[in-house]
Amino acid sequence: MKTLSELPLFADGWHLTEAELLACQGQARAIPEKRSRAKASLAGHRASNIKGRGMEFAEVRHYQNGDDVRTIDWRVTARTGKAHTKLFVEERERPIILLLDMSYSLYFGSTLLLQSVQAAHLAATLGWNAIQHGDRIGALIASEAHHLELKPKSRQTGILQLISGICEIHGQQLAEFKSGKRDEHHLSRACQRLARIAKPGSLVWLITDGADFNPDCLGPLTDLKRHCDIGAYLITDPLRQGSLSLPRDFSLPVRDGDTERVLNRSQYEEWLHTQRLQQQTFINMMDKLRVHTRLIDAGLSLTQQLELLRS
Repeated sequence: MKTLSELPLFADGWHLTEAELLACQGQARAIPEKRSRAKASLAGHRASNIKGRGMEFAEVRHYQNGDDVRTIDWRVTARTGKAHTKLFVEERERPIILLLDMSYSLYFGSTLLLQSVQAAHLAATLGWNAIQHGDRIGALIASEAHHLELKPKSRQTGILQLISGICEIHGQQLAEFKSGKRDEHHLSRACQRLARIAKPGSLVWLITDGADFNPDCLGPLTDLKRHCDIGAYLITDPLRQGSLSLPRDFSLPVRDGDTERVLNRSQYEEWLHTQRLQQQTFINMMDKLRVHTRLIDAGLSLTQQLELLRS
């Protein structure tokens, strides 16, 4: 196990507090910036390759020669007897939406942090980074028994609602870990909701360990990919990756969901094969969507992996 001095600020690796997610603001500022072409005509602090922004209604005025007839407001025209046209302004703040997986499978950790805690740190860091660049941040937090939708909001409102929501769901999952219900379809339903609420031009980050993603998720994500950008983070653990140094002979207690087991060397190799297969299945699913998957290790602090957060 790691020492307390290696834990992130305010963290114990198991529970989750608002203080440690507020502290993620510092590492959000340290995320390396992607080198991109400067475009003075674009709003915001950075150029971004996106599929298009929405147009927000501004006002109605009398129709003038040269106006696009497709913008005529027929209701106002019929009511007043004179042609009126709608005016729009470009939506300047890009919506960024996190699909944060808080399934029971993430409540696992062999060295530094529970995978659920690392997922929360990642979500908060991406949230802070979004508002620092003038974007709006929202989230869909999903677990077997709980679901929380947070509409994209800007500045402090957006990040504070995200932090509060993450802590609430994480605490509920810990409290219900042994008695909570298991629903193997909760993430496919979350993907369906995500496809409905994400506006065109949004950037969507998937944060998960991949264990509960199944083929039913692929359809909604395919629809989502047509008008949004998607990125994926796979939260891993050294024990589930096979990167942890273990003695030749051992008895290793592990918990998978509601099942507790003690593994010897041979049983561990079989268990490890299953874990790797789950992860690879998720990566293959993302490959079908042409979405790059980045692996985040719960055995290391996020500050040691900031290069992977380069957008």
